[in-house]
Amino acid sequence: MKCLMDHIVLNVEDDEKMIAFYSKVLLLPTERLEEYRAGDVSFPSLRLNADTIIDLFPKKLWQKTAQRGEGRENLNHFCIAVSKAEWDALAQRLEARRISIEKGPVRLWGAQGMGTAIYFRDPENNLIEARHYEGHGDGEA
Repeated sequence: MKCLMDHIVLNVEDDEKMIAFYSKVLLLPTERLEEYRAGDVSFPSLRLNADTIIDLFPKKLWQKTAQRGEGRENLNHFCIAVSKAEWDALAQRLEARRISIEKGPVRLWGAQGMGTAIYFRDPENNLIEARHYEGHGDGEA
């Protein structure tokens, strides 16, 4: 079976803080943001790539059914792969915003082989890995 990751869903406490983090630190384009703010759709999304989005579920969608607390149980971390230039720029944005790198840079195995990774947390304590792979053309993920 050949699959693509379609989306991941993060249950969020502070939707505006999370939207700002993912759109300004990770530079992910927002989708349906104006519709969400107008109340026309129940959650906003951010575009990770052509195949994958991150949905941000506000508290009203999950407060009755989901685990509570930061960094919800059963999600250890998720990983984004970017070019070396984007990875370097991300590290600079993290430093400029005083967002701690918890681990790395470290070379680890991933979906495309060995890559160099850093780990950091979003405003609601979800662990994010950002990596780049060497030897893939111009460094694109």
